[in-house]
Amino acid sequence: MRDSNIFLCKRKKGRRTAPFVDSLPNKIRITHPFHPLFNQQFELVSYRRSWRKQTIDCLDLNGQLINVPLGWTDAAAEDPFVVIGAGRSCFRVEDLIRLKALIDELKQGE
Repeated sequence: MRDSNIFLCKRKKGRRTAPFVDSLPNKIRITHPFHPLFNQQFELVSYRRSWRKQTIDCLDLNGQLINVPLGWTDAAAEDPFVVIGAGRSCFRVEDLIRLKALIDELKQGE
């Protein structure tokens, strides 16, 4: 007789590849400013998704395979926060400078 308290874990069935993979460009540029290969362009070899991380494999100038997070390249979709913000900020520089001065005054008064 089966125990009714045992729950079976079912693996979610879904697509193994993202539908946008076919639309990725053949040449990928690394856009992350701290990556040592920043602003260099490479040939796309493959796309991988593992543990919710999206990475791409590219060939460097020596023909070596390198793996880079998709978000560090120009092939990634733009960050929605950046798109909506469109370069605007809720604060002006002068206001932030005055706020810092006020905080410093409050700290000195303690």
